[in-house]
Amino acid sequence: MLPPYALSAPVFKFRHLATLAGRAPIGGAREVALACFVAARLASDCCDPALDLDEQARAARCAGAKLWLGTIAIPSPVRTPVAKLAEATAVANPATMAPLVSALTRAAESFLDAASRSELDQLAARLADMAPPATPPVTRAPLVASR
Repeated sequence: MLPPYALSAPVFKFRHLATLAGRAPIGGAREVALACFVAARLASDCCDPALDLDEQARAARCAGAKLWLGTIAIPSPVRTPVAKLAEATAVANPATMAPLVSALTRAAESFLDAASRSELDQLAARLADMAPPATPPVTRAPLVASR
């Protein structure tokens, strides 16, 4: 039990991705880890009800991230998935973002360690759980002609 004046410990999202980025040598691995970290934070934050980001804030964050992502040297197999995920955060549709996070994880898997991949997998699962269930198509009974 904490004393009444103590603060609770802060929770740092995607700490394994951040740690990997901090420890990786300068170059491809570090920049991929940073790009994945930024895209994951964007996706996580835009669907966080505690933050309650409006459309204008999400669009500004998306534009800033895309501009920054364009300045770093990300290998081309990772560049497209990370850019698509960053773009999708402007709309904040979990059903759209979940498969994009999974695609980013697969594209960056050779650059990431197991803990970082696990964080991205957990994000994809959380986004998939947030997505509204798909409505089944309406089926109608075939018309039967009678005499």
